[in-house]
Amino acid sequence: MTAAVANDTFLRALRREPTEHTPVWLMRQAGRYLPEYNATRARAGSFLNLCKNPELACEVTLQPLARYPLDAAILFSDILTVPDAMGLGLYFAEGEGPRFERPVRDEAAVAQLAAPDPNQSLRYVMDAVRTIRSALGGKVPLIGFSGSPFTLACYMVEGGGSDDFRQIKTMLYRRPDLLHRILEVNAQAVADYLNAQIEAGAQAVMIFDSWGGALADGAFQAFSLAYTRRVLRALRPEREEGGVKVRVPTIVFTKGGGLWLEQIAGAGCDAVGVDWTMNLGQARALVGDRCAIQGNLDPMVLMAGHEQVRAQALKVLESFGPPSAGHAHIFNLGHGISQFTPPDHVHTLVETVHQYSREMRRRGASASSL
Repeated sequence: MTAAVANDTFLRALRREPTEHTPVWLMRQAGRYLPEYNATRARAGSFLNLCKNPELACEVTLQPLARYPLDAAILFSDILTVPDAMGLGLYFAEGEGPRFERPVRDEAAVAQLAAPDPNQSLRYVMDAVRTIRSALGGKVPLIGFSGSPFTLACYMVEGGGSDDFRQIKTMLYRRPDLLHRILEVNAQAVADYLNAQIEAGAQAVMIFDSWGGALADGAFQAFSLAYTRRVLRALRPEREEGGVKVRVPTIVFTKGGGLWLEQIAGAGCDAVGVDWTMNLGQARALVGDRCAIQGNLDPMVLMAGHEQVRAQALKVLESFGPPSAGHAHIFNLGHGISQFTPPDHVHTLVETVHQYSREMRRRGASASSL
């Protein structure tokens, strides 16, 4: 591994330093919209096999970088590897998504939960991080990630995905003590997992609070944000690499969390992600110079034509406005890219963000010199 990064625009934006252009990467950028990904997944035999094979995980992580001039790579894995390592029996049912053989719904099941050793049961993830870092050769930074304690709990209690979160919300209101215990274990597991990724070479880490926005005000703070904050406090973000001490920045993304943006930004992260329901200018005003902002194009924009993709990308950039001291923007989608996205539309998006954000900076520099 090497400490130097040829394109460190993404890392500089996380530090809220000046950049020549707005960095862009996409949530789920290695995925089913790419034919090369589908070919590799077919060779792996299953999604889980793909996740658990470090060489194949590296291969699919690099695929979008071969197509597009993205400013960061993100580890190919799945947030449910953590509860899988807890022994809940993760499997993927055809047409149904992820399921657990042993959901956590009563006192006995909660009592059996324990945070796994990430360097044992999740070693394949750390091996993937090291393999990807080596393969990247310092071209762009590598992002590691985990689900938030609450989002993991949703899957663990529901036994899979859910439309109404009936099981976990019933537990929240009927037996909050049980849910708090699950979240305590999850917070320890997520912190250990992210620390292990940092030690293995991740250059930034992101917490996906995908279902925090399903909670009521008050419940979000008590059952989601409090445990995300606990994870952030437990991280060891400094690592020595190539004789240089580096700090690994953090991103927190709560889908549907715009109502609590100021509170999330105050949790101790370096960047807060926002979905497409937020106006970036308003988000910038709320967050101030506490951290960078990541987001927030509606992924469905990529289903439209090239001109619409360009126009909507410009709207996002204009909404945030020109970067200034202490204010930085990382361009992303408001959630994961759809499997039905035409790959060439992604190229249009990335090129548009790079080109137009450079123009914005040139205009700003010309105006300031007058």
